[in-house]
Amino acid sequence: MTLAANVMHFARLLRRAGLPVGPAETIAAQEALTRIDLGVKTEARTALRAVMIHRHEHQDVFDQAFALFWRDPSAAEQAAAMALLDAQKHKKPERPPPASRRVAEAFTNPNAPRPKPGEVPPVQDAVLTVSDQERLQVMDFEAMSAAEIEDAKKEIRRLRLPLDLRRTRTMRPDPNGPVMNLRRTIRSSLRQGGEILAIARDRRHTRPPPLVVLCDISGSMGRYAQILLHFLHAVTNDRDRVHVFLFGTRLTNVTRQLRARDPEVAFQMVSHAVPDWSGGTRIGESLEKFNKLWARRVLGQGAVVLLITDGLDRDGAMGLSDNMDRLHRSSRRLIWLNPLLRWAGFEPKSQGIRAMLPHVDEFRPVHNLASLRALVDLLSRPAPRPLNWTARD
Repeated sequence: MTLAANVMHFARLLRRAGLPVGPAETIAAQEALTRIDLGVKTEARTALRAVMIHRHEHQDVFDQAFALFWRDPSAAEQAAAMALLDAQKHKKPERPPPASRRVAEAFTNPNAPRPKPGEVPPVQDAVLTVSDQERLQVMDFEAMSAAEIEDAKKEIRRLRLPLDLRRTRTMRPDPNGPVMNLRRTIRSSLRQGGEILAIARDRRHTRPPPLVVLCDISGSMGRYAQILLHFLHAVTNDRDRVHVFLFGTRLTNVTRQLRARDPEVAFQMVSHAVPDWSGGTRIGESLEKFNKLWARRVLGQGAVVLLITDGLDRDGAMGLSDNMDRLHRSSRRLIWLNPLLRWAGFEPKSQGIRAMLPHVDEFRPVHNLASLRALVDLLSRPAPRPLNWTARD
């Protein structure tokens, strides 16, 4: 029981450090430790690393966390403090690597006691506070520390995604409506002995169109998808007729899982439902499956589609252009959100991007909080004219 509890706390530490570690990795880690000699530390580290991380760039963070946690799990804060004291002894202080910084921040107790009412809080510079908020808005999700990611998630939960209202075929009773309802007028006159005292009127009902999100969760999009999932959870619980699909090597509908009010419960359900997180990318195959199985169900009544991917397809452009064209014709508005647009010198050189661009209405970046706020502002305005993208050599 003690080993299982330690593995669970270690998984929570990795998750606070920004690694995509869920219940599946935690269960696999417990199973892996039962098949090795626990007396050999290198075997334990290798076993846990093999089942708990899926990308090479996460290895440094894992090694730092393993070295600190499994040395003395009950003295996590003392280990972090000693690491800071050792850093101060150097004659030439250097900035710690991102892995060490993220693990040290993850070791920080999130339930630290707050100052008592009688205590005087430390003086803070308001200018620096505003500057930190502005810096957080434009900071790339990939470059954020664990604490900055938590602040970004809080900001994302406050976002609301409006969509311009669309007129439907349904008529609703309205005393000042422009359309007369003769049937309801005659029916009400029967209660008055056949005398018409008032004319019933209707007005055409308006409601936001459906929102369909197709989000790439492959290895190149793993960190962005992990944060954007909080945005999709907030949108799904804020409005109706929202459908969310995740795809890597296969397509998975996670709309029902994201309906859970508690974010942690929702993300655990998503981790169980999605088997291909941080794997390869098959955009064309995933879009083909969506068009065949889901398009007629969710793309009615002028649906707006958000396609979140970097466009780097493992299968090249095989069938991608045809499936993008069908998706574009089935939706009222197709918006492609690509984190690669954060680079000023971006050019559509890959085959997948060149095949997708002619079939989108909007091509926008999604790499920081400012880009998400710009997306909210975009969807609150009427749809502009489609873009005519031309492939450049």
